[in-house]
Parts: sequence; C-alpha cells; structure tokens
Amino acid sequence: MGAPPDTDVLRIENVPVGTASPAGGMVTIWTINRPDKLNSLNAEVNAAIKAACAWAESDDDVRVIVFTGASPNEPPEGKRAKPNSFVAGADISEFEGMSSVQIRPIFDDNVWEHIWNLSKPTIAMVDGFALGGGSEIALSCDLRVATPRSKFGTPEINLGLIPGGGGTQRLCRLLGYGRAMEMVMSGDNIDGTEAHRIGLVNHLVEPDELRDKAMALAENLASKSPHTIRVAKAAVRAALEQPFSAGILAERDLFCALFDTADMEIGVQAFLNRDTAEWTGA
Repeated sequence: MGAPPDTDVLRIENVPVGTASPAGGMVTIWTINRPDKLNSLNAEVNAAIKAACAWAESDDDVRVIVFTGASPNEPPEGKRAKPNSFVAGADISEFEGMSSVQIRPIFDDNVWEHIWNLSKPTIAMVDGFALGGGSEIALSCDLRVATPRSKFGTPEINLGLIPGGGGTQRLCRLLGYGRAMEMVMSGDNIDGTEAHRIGLVNHLVEPDELRDKAMALAENLASKSPHTIRVAKAAVRAALEQPFSAGILAERDLFCALFDTADMEIGVQAFLNRDTAEWTGA
C-alpha cells in the first residue's frame, strides 16, 4: 500500500471508480511531465515510473493505470508553442559518450519492462509525438487510445541505433513482420489515423474526446473482478510468449482454476439472477 511517488517529472492523479468492487478501486493517471522537452525520458523520469509501477502493483485499490504526457506550456510572448507530445523519445543528451558497458545496466533494468510486467491493465493515452522510447512506452501498455495528430515512430535508425526498449519485438507481434520491419528500418513516422488503421492503436478520437474515451475504457476494466482481469491478461500474454499448443494448455489451466474462486461463483449467480456482481477480488 502506501502513497504513490511524488515527483515533478511524473504527476499522479487517482480517480475513484464508483462501479468498482471491492470498493475503493481507482484508475491512476500518470502524466510524464517534461513539456519543455516534449516529455522525453531521462534517468529521473525512468526512476519515477519504476517506483510508481512498484506502488501500483502492491496497492489493491489500483485497478487500471493510464499513461499520458503533459500538455505544452504557454510559450513566452512572441515564441511559437511547442507541439503536443506523449513522449518524444529518450533524452538523447544522456547517450552522448556512452559505451556498451555503461548503457547495458540501464537497459537491463529498463522502464518498458516494468510497465510490461504490471499485472494490472495499462492504457496509453496518446496525443502528439510517441517516438522511439515513447513509442515503446505505448507499446508496453495493453491498450492505446490516440488522436489523429499523434505521431508514432521508431527513428533510432537515424542515430545509428535500433529500438532498445522492446520495440522490435512488440511491433512485430502487434503488426506483423513486414510493417514492423518498415517502421524500424525506415525510421519514418505514421500518424494516428494510419496507426489505428493498421492496428497499432485501439481507438482513435479527437483531442477533446481523448481523456473521456480513455477513462471510459479504464472505468469499464476497473468494474471487473480484479483477480479475473489479472488472469485474463496472463492468458492473452501466453499467446505471445508460448507456442500455440502450449498457450492453449495455459489458457485451459487458468480457466479451470477460476472455478475455485469466489468471484466466479459471484459472477455466475449475478448473471442467473440478472443482478450486478459485487466482486471480492478473490
């Protein structure tokens, strides 16, 4: 339990969900807050997200985590406003002069795997740039909601690099070999409309509808049995991590085990009685 980490670079807003059961469930919205740097990832942001992941995993009241980026600040008079950004990538200034020996520990314990390994549902709420490490933040989430003006891309090739936060693997599994290869090798961006068309994004909405859509999705997930949601996430992940025949067996084992849970009995009885299930989370 305890309190979420309190940092300048990661704002955390906890939104109670009245339909959640057990009572007290909430959606937690994490805003990466470096708008003058287009919310790029640096060591401080990475540490804050990893600490927040540990808190969210340990707090039973956290049902869904939503990631987003801070809106641009008002520009000084006479200056042009910065563009909207989810996360515009890693702070490249931190890479300068680094060797493989120096970079390896950072990527061995990286922020993307901390997000990926959360047992609770995660949603990326994207408006603007989601590039490089920012694209990989979105890919590490379970679901993505974006706007037409969003830009997704893996431009690392232009720096003499490749994606290092799981981008090559998750893109290939999400989009297929050909599309993943084109994005990684070309370094070109695609907009939110194209990302939605090819299945990179689950929902596409206008900027003024983005939060409402993401929150409606999050609150729907938060109203389910938290135990069954974790099991469902594990079952779907088995499709990525195991051969088909092994995944089928993993699904079967997880399905059958749910018959020994309180929430399965509660759900069945609520359905038969045309009632609303009041989950126990067990």
